[in-house]
Amino acid sequence: MSTPIALTIAGSDSSGGAGIQADLKTFAALGVYGASVITALTAQNTKGVSGIHQVPAAFVTAQIDAVFSDLDVGAVKIGMVAELGVIDAIAAGLERWSPKHIVLDPVMVATSGDRLLAAEAVDALRTKLIPRASLITPNLPEAAALLDEPVAVNESVIESQGKRLLALGCRAVLIKGGHGQGAESIDYLATGNGTLALPAPRVATKNTHGTGCSLSSAIAAGLAKGDDMESAVRNAKTFVSAAIAAADRFSVGHGHGPIHHFHKHY
Repeated sequence: MSTPIALTIAGSDSSGGAGIQADLKTFAALGVYGASVITALTAQNTKGVSGIHQVPAAFVTAQIDAVFSDLDVGAVKIGMVAELGVIDAIAAGLERWSPKHIVLDPVMVATSGDRLLAAEAVDALRTKLIPRASLITPNLPEAAALLDEPVAVNESVIESQGKRLLALGCRAVLIKGGHGQGAESIDYLATGNGTLALPAPRVATKNTHGTGCSLSSAIAAGLAKGDDMESAVRNAKTFVSAAIAAADRFSVGHGHGPIHHFHKHY
């Protein structure tokens, strides 16, 4: 029996709560072997990011080719990519190796509301990576930024934005409703068959660092194990909701702490 393998292409989080570290913890928690391609090093902790060191595009290419030439990668998750050269390197690598499943988390807007990507990098995401994706997982501000539209305020606008994002060439879109209000956080999965609302209870905790990274990598883990898209998304939401609910068992840092990836184990 072959081992399910997932690859994360993303930035590193020195405090271990988000990015590559969150992705690898998620893969391990879900029984998938994790490999990584690091696009940027960050100096960060639970209180914020104090520095970013970009990895040269040629070295991103070297990492991609090293992994794919040896490992049977079942699914790829792509997270933080801020540089045009790195986006080109990833697009070329995906073209060369043709992985079956690609989950793209278009990390464009920080929790603070700050835009993380320059306009030309957003264009490159739209034209070079989104058309290759099995699924993209924007939150409400990121969905709006990809379409150059205001942030959606109701379900009908979210549905129409999902359809327009599908028109960019990806096979499915999960618009995450965590930025909304109310007792439930509702995500919307848009495919060629229509839009599915996926509610989850909103958990009252400040320890939510790495939630988006972990959701996209949990979906990639499911796809690597052979789940269909809807099952992978539902199972990933269940995993992340439980990890958020268990986050207050941790006492890590003085800001927004991490979620508890290994809540089933300790």
